[in-house]
Amino acid sequence: MRPGVVTLTTVHGAALLLGLVGFAGTLWHGVDEPGNALAFGALVALGELVRWGAAPGEREPAPLAAAGALAYALLGTSAGAATTHGVLQTVAVVVAAGLAGIVPHVARGRGPDPDHLARRVLTVGFAALCFQPLYNAGSVAEHLGQGPTYALFLLLLLVLTALCDAVLAALLLRARTGFPYGPLLVDQLRCLLGIGSAVCATGAVMALGVAAAGLWALPVLALPLLLTQVSFRRYAAVRTVNRQTIASLARATEIAGCTPPGHAHRVAALSAAVGRELGLSGAELTVLEHAALMHDIGQLSLVDPVEGGATARLPAEEQRRIARLGGEVVRRTGVPEAVAVVVERQADPYREQPRAARIVRAVNAYDDLAGADAGSALGALERLRLGTARDYHPDVVDSLARVLARGGAPGVTSATPG
Repeated sequence: MRPGVVTLTTVHGAALLLGLVGFAGTLWHGVDEPGNALAFGALVALGELVRWGAAPGEREPAPLAAAGALAYALLGTSAGAATTHGVLQTVAVVVAAGLAGIVPHVARGRGPDPDHLARRVLTVGFAALCFQPLYNAGSVAEHLGQGPTYALFLLLLLVLTALCDAVLAALLLRARTGFPYGPLLVDQLRCLLGIGSAVCATGAVMALGVAAAGLWALPVLALPLLLTQVSFRRYAAVRTVNRQTIASLARATEIAGCTPPGHAHRVAALSAAVGRELGLSGAELTVLEHAALMHDIGQLSLVDPVEGGATARLPAEEQRRIARLGGEVVRRTGVPEAVAVVVERQADPYREQPRAARIVRAVNAYDDLAGADAGSALGALERLRLGTARDYHPDVVDSLARVLARGGAPGVTSATPG
C-alpha cells in the first residue's frame, strides 16, 4: 500500500474513531448543559451551511463553524456558571452539528472534503483535551483566575490548535499530491496570518463572552465573522471568474490553431507541480499558474503560425520576440503585471529570469518536445538536461524529473519518462 494511502487511512480512521467514541460517551452519560450544546451546535451548523465552495487544499472554507467549534471546546463557564460538558460531548456536538450543516451541500452534490472533516474533528478534540480536563479539575481557576492571564491562556491553546491543524493539513496534502512536506507546511502556516487568525481570535472572544454574558453573546460575537465569511465567499467567486477568464484567453491559441489542444492546461498544471516541488506557495503559485496558462498568447500576433505551436524548437531570438509579444498582449488584458513579466521573460537565459519564468520555460519545452508520443518523454527530459548550461535551470529540470517520476501533475495525462 502506498504511504500516502496509509496516511489518509490513518488520519481519517483516527477522526472516525474519535467521533464514534464521542457519540458513545455522550449517549452513555447524557448531554450536560443542553442549552449550551444546542446553541453552539446551531452556530457550527450555520457556519457549515454558509460555507463557500473551496478548492482542494483551501485553508478554511467554513470559518464561522471553526470558530464556534473551538469556542465550545474552550468554554469553561457560561454566565458565571461552571460547565461540565467535557471532551467527548464537545466532539459529539461538533460532529453532529457539522453533519447537519453539510446536508444541503450533499443534496446538491457538493459535499465537503473528507480531509477537512477529519481535520475539524481532530483539532477540536485536541483543543478540548488540552482545556476541559484542566478546567474541570480546577487547575485553571486556581492558577490563572478569570482575568487577562486566563484570556492569554485561551489564545495560547488556540494557537497550538491552529498549528496542529496546519500540520494535519500539510500532511494530508502531502499524502494526496506527493509534494514536499516542507513547502506545504509553510503554505499552511502563512494562511494562519489571514483567516486562521480571525478564526482563533473569534473563538477566544466567543468563549470569554459567553463566560461573562451567557449565550446571548454568541449572535453578537458571531456576526462580524459571518459578514467576513460572506465577503470572502464573494472574493472567491471573483477569483474563480478571473481564473476562468484567463483560461479562456489561454484557449484562444488552441482555437486559432497555434498550439495543440490541451497544451496550455498541461503546462499550467505541470508548472504548478514543479513550483510546489521548488517551494513556491500562495501568490507565487497563482502568478506561475496564470503565466503558464497564457505563455503562448504571443503566437496570436504572428502572421505565420509556428508549426505545431512548438516554440521550444525555434531559434532563441525568435522565442524572445514571441515572448515579448505575449507580454504586451497580457498587459492589455488587465492581468497583474507580475504575470506579464513572467510571460515576456520566459525565453531569456535562465540566469536573468525570475523563478516562475524558469519553470514555465522548462515545462513548456518539455511538453513541446515530448508531444503526444510517450516514448519521446525521456528524450525530451534529456534534451532539457543538455540545455542546463544556458536555457534551463538545473534545479527546475531536476524538480520536473521528480514530478514526472511520480506520475506528473494530478489530473493531467502527459508523457512521463519510464
